[in-house]
This record gives sequence, structure tokens and C-alpha cells, in this order.
Amino acid sequence: MSPLATQLDFAALLTSADQANRKRQVEREAGHLPSAMAEALPFYRGLIESHHAAMLAADAAEAMRLKDEAHRLAKRLNGGEPGILADENAPGSVLERETAAPAGVIPRWGQKADFCITIGSMRARIEMDGLFGICSFIIWPGMRARAIDYDRPFLSETGFRSFLGIHAELVPNLTPDAFAREVIASYVAHQLKNRLVAIGGEHRRLAAQRTAFASTIPAAGSACLLNDSIER
Repeated sequence: MSPLATQLDFAALLTSADQANRKRQVEREAGHLPSAMAEALPFYRGLIESHHAAMLAADAAEAMRLKDEAHRLAKRLNGGEPGILADENAPGSVLERETAAPAGVIPRWGQKADFCITIGSMRARIEMDGLFGICSFIIWPGMRARAIDYDRPFLSETGFRSFLGIHAELVPNLTPDAFAREVIASYVAHQLKNRLVAIGGEHRRLAAQRTAFASTIPAAGSACLLNDSIER
């Protein structure tokens, strides 16, 4: 056998051993969890209920334990491989989609959601992450705020602002919508010095086009979903 063939065989053995080790590790960490989506969905809904209760009780340790359990579940469903949110058919994506709060409805903690809030005279559409998100190691979910009224001042000239990696102590009985209001109110007070920003003309024009198009099709979900901003 040539040196190159020997090297390739050795590399294949290492890859196989690595995969076997990952599989054994997943079994150790998540062997108690469902391995099929049919059983995983009701289990995941139970995780959301428990996480919601822990957040309302300001029990940070339990809330984070349940987030970690959700990730272990998704990884087990993914055969021990990463990429639980790789595409719309990945286990994490399916779990989030099938348990998301209805459009326009205030979610439970841990549910992916899309709803509206009002802070003072400003209305905003909030897209909130569930148990999976960009900052999964942080207890608070990431969220994005989009303008609803493009002819009125907002958080940015694009009509869009994301809030990720939020660090704050848990507060008992704080609901997701109240959390969103507190985060945005703090941003307005400290970063914008209580001065909202006029949305740029190009973004207003694009929003008007989307609203006009949306009015020609049957409404679905919350009325606040008609406007989308451009992320830049």
C-alpha cells in the first residue's frame, strides 16, 4: 500500500472514531431524551412550559438548565451532529416552528414569537427568539424590533433594531412583552437620549410599497405584520 493510501486510511479511521465518540457522548448526555420528532414535540412543549414557569419565578439556574436540555434534545434528533438550525428541516427549526406562538400573540418564555407592543407613542413589531437563538448561552432571548408606523420616529433610520446578548438580572413575574418594553425603553433613554430617530425616506417608500401590496391579499395573523424594514 502506498504512503498516500495509508494516510487516507488513517484519516478515515480517525473520522470514524471521532463520529463514534460524538455518538457515545450524545447518548451519555441525551440518552434519556426522545430520539424521534413525534415524541420530541410534546416533550419540547413541556420544556417550554417549565422554562416559562422558571423565568416567571426568576429561577435562573432552572431556566438555563431547561435551555440546555432543549439543545441536547435537538442535537440527539440530529444524530449527535451540530447544525440543529442549519435549515428549515433541521430538528431545532422544526421544534421552534411547530411550537411557535400564533402571530400577534404574546408568547410564553421559550416560544419563538412575532407580536406588537407600544412604548409611549411608538409602536413596534417584535420578533423574539425561543429556546434556540444566536445567544443560547444567555438566559434572555434575542429579539428584533421593526417599525409599524414608518411616518413616525423610531429606534433607527432604517426602521429596524436588533437586541442580542442582553445582560440583566431576572425579575419575578416579568412577561416577554414587558421585557421587550423595558429593553427598548432603556435603549431610548440611554442610547438615544430620549430622542427617537426619523426613518429615512427610502425605507418609508419601500414600506409603503409593501403595505400597498399586502392590502391586496387576504390578511393573515396580526395587522402589525404588514410592514417590514430593510436590515442594514
